[in-house]
Amino acid sequence: MATCVMSEEHYLELCENPVQFEHASSVNNVFFDEANKQVFAVRSGGATGVVVKGPDDKSSVAFRMDDKGEVKCIKFSIGNKILAVQRTSKSVDFINFIPDYPHTEFTQECKTKNASVLGFCWTNWNEIVFITDQGIEFYQVFPDKRSLKLLKSQSINVNWYQYCPETAVILLSTTVQGNILQPFAFRSGTMSKMSKFEIELPVVPKPAKLSLSERDIAMATIYGQLHVMYLKHHSRTANSTSAEVVLYHLPREGACKKSHVLKLNTTGKFALNIVDNLVVVHHQSSQTSLIFDIKLKEPDCAVNTHQPVLPARSIHPYRIPLSGPAVVPSQPPVPCQLYSSSWSVFQPDIIISASEGYLWYLQVKLPPTVNLLQDKGKLMDFLLRRRDCKMVILSVCSQSTGVLPVVATVFDKLNQVYKEYLEAEQSYTRGAETSGQNSGGHRPIRHVHTRPVGVSHKFIIAVLMEYIRSLNQFQITVQHYLYELVIKTLVQHNLFYMLHQFLQYHVLSDSKPLACLLLSLESTYPPAHQLSLDMLKRLSTANDEIVEVLLSKQQVLGALRFIRSVGGHDNVSARKFLDAARQTGDQMLFYTVFRSFQQRNQRLRGSPGFNPGEHCEEHVVHFKQLFGEQALMKPSTV
Repeated sequence: MATCVMSEEHYLELCENPVQFEHASSVNNVFFDEANKQVFAVRSGGATGVVVKGPDDKSSVAFRMDDKGEVKCIKFSIGNKILAVQRTSKSVDFINFIPDYPHTEFTQECKTKNASVLGFCWTNWNEIVFITDQGIEFYQVFPDKRSLKLLKSQSINVNWYQYCPETAVILLSTTVQGNILQPFAFRSGTMSKMSKFEIELPVVPKPAKLSLSERDIAMATIYGQLHVMYLKHHSRTANSTSAEVVLYHLPREGACKKSHVLKLNTTGKFALNIVDNLVVVHHQSSQTSLIFDIKLKEPDCAVNTHQPVLPARSIHPYRIPLSGPAVVPSQPPVPCQLYSSSWSVFQPDIIISASEGYLWYLQVKLPPTVNLLQDKGKLMDFLLRRRDCKMVILSVCSQSTGVLPVVATVFDKLNQVYKEYLEAEQSYTRGAETSGQNSGGHRPIRHVHTRPVGVSHKFIIAVLMEYIRSLNQFQITVQHYLYELVIKTLVQHNLFYMLHQFLQYHVLSDSKPLACLLLSLESTYPPAHQLSLDMLKRLSTANDEIVEVLLSKQQVLGALRFIRSVGGHDNVSARKFLDAARQTGDQMLFYTVFRSFQQRNQRLRGSPGFNPGEHCEEHVVHFKQLFGEQALMKPSTV
């Protein structure tokens, strides 16, 4: 298995477990099927041997077929059900791989006279498109009958074509210069003609004319939208001194428009990949790559112009182990030749080295980006759009604990995404409730929030208040634990004047839990009692509810003081308070509460005893067991 060498600077790497296949020196031809992500290694001679390697064992297969000429193109339909092989410019052969179906080859010639088949694309497990130099032919395959039915065709002069399996869109190059592109979309037996569009070629002096090369066009989905990417090389006569990638947004309906320009700031031979919604541009001569994020918009531009997000860096060094009978076990792996001329790049994220027999998936490493991108606001925008970003964002948060404006920026970026998450979650839930099932939308991804560690308490308070400010700015409900953390930190460091100011100016929003927390602080900070009462009055909360909250927090004396302050002591249930006091396990607390209600009974009824309807008999027994019968109050005599 190939291995990687760790480095801090490389933000791109080849996957650790590549797909291995017979390299080009030992076979006649190597083909790649973008739809199934399969490599076909074809060896001719007598019978044609084919070894197919895919992303997993299920998609890998080996077989032989009759040698009927050189293989020009070979692909399985989805699920390896039907194999299509092109050997001539007039027809395509088919072989069933469905169990219990006949394995005899059957052939379909293109319908258009004098046309040459340029290639074919599977759009479904039993639907295929022939692309000829005179148009396209859309067929349904009947494997049981070993025949095809023409569903639809379109006549158009074709120079070359490209296919995007993810969206089932075929792009045809037409006209002499090849820069008028005609897309077609396929879905469940239907073929739709989309709006054609023109690629703007560089200006050259007359009579010279440029034509659009297939090598300079790629199709890929970026942030859920299909884009055509045009690698526009610099023109010596034009003002531009460097190449650029021009992106055209290709919607299912409506006109295709130029949407983004990626500035490469250099010239030479390039190749394109898409990884985690990032456009990766490989530059062969410098053996480096650039990444662009089209969501990081430049201000005040009709067509967004983008510079690379990060400095150019090479792909992470890669080593391939030696293999074969002559290899000594201790022999070290040999370095892989990165950016080799034998590399072939496919969308979205595949790199193939036919000479070495490897297929890699290109990956982005996020940790190195933290030190390469100094603008923390831009860094957060970049990271929040990436997969597996949580731990890297945590590291950014921890590194930011020292500069409050940076912390504020980080929180605003996080909470902007968090707000979008909450809105998406509500929309998802509403959709699911309306339809009675999953609405079909993607469940939103929750992002992480953190607090600084290992810094001064004043900075912790400042950071918490920044976080609360940010939540309020985005109209996100502030959870009680955040207020609790602020208050406990203030009390712990005797910052009572600051606490008083926060409450007085409503920096900390009124709530019942917050009022109860203040009541519990009365012994430490006596004014907290009045502050809590003022808050509860502003909330117009029912007194019974406040008592219940206090008792649930075992603030029994606080509940007694509160009920006295609002004049409700004479009517309150003694048993409720005695139950709560007893549950604390504090004997002196139980004694204090018991005597308090004996005194109330004496004042109201002239006797300290409890009425039968109050159901306090068990508490009287418990009191006697703890303190003796002599500790009970005696009725006072007039």
